[in-house]
Amino acid sequence: MKTMMGYLRSDGSVGVRNHVLVLPSVLCSSNVARKISAAVPGSVVASHNQGCAQLGDDFRQTRRTLINTALNPNVAAVLVVGLGCERVSPHELRDVILDSGKPAELIMVQDYGTVEAVERGTSIVRKMVEEASKIEREEVPLSRLVLGMECGGSDFSSGLSANPVVGQAADILWKEEGRVILSETTELVGAEHLLFERMKDEEMKRRFARMLERMINESMKNSRDVVDKESVPNNISPGNVRGGLTTLEEKSLGAMIKGGKVPVVGVNEYGEAIASRPGLYLMDTPGYDVESVTGMVAGGATVVLFTTGQGTPTGNAIAPVIKITGNHETARKMRENIDFDCSSVISGEETLEESGRRLFDLVLRVAEGEQTKSEFLGQDDFSIWNVGIKL
Repeated sequence: MKTMMGYLRSDGSVGVRNHVLVLPSVLCSSNVARKISAAVPGSVVASHNQGCAQLGDDFRQTRRTLINTALNPNVAAVLVVGLGCERVSPHELRDVILDSGKPAELIMVQDYGTVEAVERGTSIVRKMVEEASKIEREEVPLSRLVLGMECGGSDFSSGLSANPVVGQAADILWKEEGRVILSETTELVGAEHLLFERMKDEEMKRRFARMLERMINESMKNSRDVVDKESVPNNISPGNVRGGLTTLEEKSLGAMIKGGKVPVVGVNEYGEAIASRPGLYLMDTPGYDVESVTGMVAGGATVVLFTTGQGTPTGNAIAPVIKITGNHETARKMRENIDFDCSSVISGEETLEESGRRLFDLVLRVAEGEQTKSEFLGQDDFSIWNVGIKL
C-alpha cells in the first residue's frame, strides 16, 4: 500500500491543506468575511454571491455547497459569518460543522455592525489558526486522495495531450483505490455513451440519463442549443474555436478522457459529497470553470487537475489547483500560471504514460505541501452555481 503525508481528520478523511476557513453564509456578509481573513495569515475565505432570498433548488444547492465546502478535509476549522436575515441559516451551518467534529464558531454582523464584527471575527480566527498550526501531517494511505478533473480555455492540444495525460494520472490513483471526480455535464454530450459503458448499476445509468436530459432541456428552453450541429454550439466558446476545436463531440471526447479508464461508481448532484467507494464520480456542474471547481471541492476533491490549452489563472479557495497545458506557447506566455507542460507528448519526446507518471509525481508533491502557481498568486476563486427557482 502506497502512502503520502496528509492531515488525518476525525472522520477518517485526509486533507492536503490545513486551512482555517472564513465562510460567509450570504453575499451580504462576504465583505466582512474577506476583511477578517485578510487580517489573519493562515486563514482563507470562500466569498460568494448567494444565500439571500433563495427558494427551491437554488436554496438547497447553496446550502449543500456551503456545508460540504466546510466539511472538505482541507479545512481544519470554520468561522461562519452570518448577516442575520438570510435564508441560508448561519446557525445551521455552524451546528452541522460542529456535529461533524470540526471546530466551528459563528458571528452575526447584525449583532455588532461591520467594524466590531471584523474585530471579533479576527480574534476568533487568530485563535483557530493557532490551534490548527499544532496539527501535523502524518503518513496516510494514498487511497485517501481525491482528485477533481477540470478543463477550461481548451484548444487543439487539450484533447491530444493535456486531457489524456490527466486521464493517466486518474488511472494511477484508481489503481491505488483512490477517487476521481469528473464534472461539466455540458461537456459530456456527444461522448456520454462511453461513460454509460463504464456503469454497471442500472439506477446509476438512469440517474446520469436524467442529469443529461435536464441539462439539454434547460439549454433548449433558454435558446442555448448544445445539441444541434447546424447551429453554433453554446458549449464551444469563441476561444475554443480560435484554438482549433470544431464540434461539440470533439470537445466532449477530449473532456471525458480526463477520467481515464476508471469505472464510474457514482453520479452526484452539484456540491453533493461523494461516497467512499474507489472509482470515478460524475458530478452535475456547468461548464463555467469556477463554479464547476467549487462544486467538486464541495463534493470532496482535495486536489484539482485543471487542463487549459489557452491558459487561465483560475484557482480555488481551499483546494490546490494544478494548471496543466499541452500547448508549449501557452506554457511560455503564462509561465506564472502554468504548473505542468505536457506539450512533449505532441512533439513525440514523451509518451502519454511517461507524462502521466510525471504529472502524478507533481500531484504527490502538491498533496504533501508544495505550493501551486494559483496558490502563490492568491487565486482563491469560489462561486456557487445558480440554477434558477424551482419550487
